[in-house]
Amino acid sequence: MQIYLPIAELPADILLILGMSLAVGFISGMFGVGGGFLMTPLLIFMGIPPAVAVATQAAQITATSTTAALFCWRRNALDLKMGVLLLFGGLAGTILGVLFFNSLRRVGQLETFITISYVVLLGTTGVLMFVESVHAILATRLGKPRRTRRAGQHHWYEGLPFKMRFHRSGLYVSVLPLLALSCFIGFAGAVLGIGGGFILVPALIYVFRVPTALVAGTSQFQILFSMILATLLHAVTNQSVDIVLAVLLVCGGVVGAQFGARAGVGLRAETFRFLLAMLVLAVALRIGEDLVVKPDELFTATPTETAR
Repeated sequence: MQIYLPIAELPADILLILGMSLAVGFISGMFGVGGGFLMTPLLIFMGIPPAVAVATQAAQITATSTTAALFCWRRNALDLKMGVLLLFGGLAGTILGVLFFNSLRRVGQLETFITISYVVLLGTTGVLMFVESVHAILATRLGKPRRTRRAGQHHWYEGLPFKMRFHRSGLYVSVLPLLALSCFIGFAGAVLGIGGGFILVPALIYVFRVPTALVAGTSQFQILFSMILATLLHAVTNQSVDIVLAVLLVCGGVVGAQFGARAGVGLRAETFRFLLAMLVLAVALRIGEDLVVKPDELFTATPTETAR
C-alpha cells in the first residue's frame, strides 16, 4: 500500500514504514536509546532525502521516548535530578546543532557529513562497548571478582568545580562533564537525527558509574525534551519535517517501545551492554559499506540553497 510523502516528495510503502518503526521502537524501549541511529539510515536507504529523514526522525524519537520514559518513571527507574541537569546541556546543544545543520544544507554537504559522522560515532562507541562487555561476561563466567573502585578513588573529571550530589545514583561529581556530554549529544541529535542514547547510555555506565537499572530511564528523559526542541526548530527553520511520515513512524514506534521497555527489564547488565554494542557495530558497518562500495550512479545533481 503506497502513500505520498509531501515533504519528501515521493511515494512510500505504508506497511514497510510501520514495520520498521515498530522494530526500532522495540529496540529503543529495550536499550534506552532514541532509535534514531537505526531509523535515520533506514529512511535514507529507502530514498528519503537526508534533511527530511533527520528532521522527521526527531518527531518519532519524541514519541518513543515519551512512552519509554513514562514506563521507567512508573517503575522509579530513573534519576530525575540527573535527568534535569542533562536536559539543560541537551537543549543548548540542540540549538547549536540545528544552526549547524542548516549551514551544511545550504552548502550541499549535509549527506556526506551525516554518513561519515555515523560511521565514526557508531564504530568507535560500538568497539569500546563490545570489548568491555566481553571482558565483563568472561569475568562473570570464570567467577572473577568484578573490579570495583576503591574508597576515595576518583577520576580527574569528577573533581572539577561545581560538584553536585545525586542521591538516587549514589554519586557526588562535578556537573561540568555531565553538561558537556549532554550538550554534545544534543548537538549530534539535531544534526544526525539521533537521540544520542547509544552514546549517553554507555557514558553514564562506564564513565560516571550510574547504576545500569537507572540509565535507560535517565537517558530517555533527556532525549525526550531535546528531541521536542529539535523537531520544533527543524519545522520552523527549514520546513523539513514530513508530517505524514512522522505520523507513521510515531504509530509504530510508540507500540514497539512499550514492548521493548518490558523486554529490557529482565536483561542482565553484561548482556544488556553486549547486545547494544553488537547492534551499534552492525549499523556502523552497514553505513560504512556505502563509503567504499562503488555506487550505481557515479554522479548526482542536487539543488543547494544560496543566501540572497
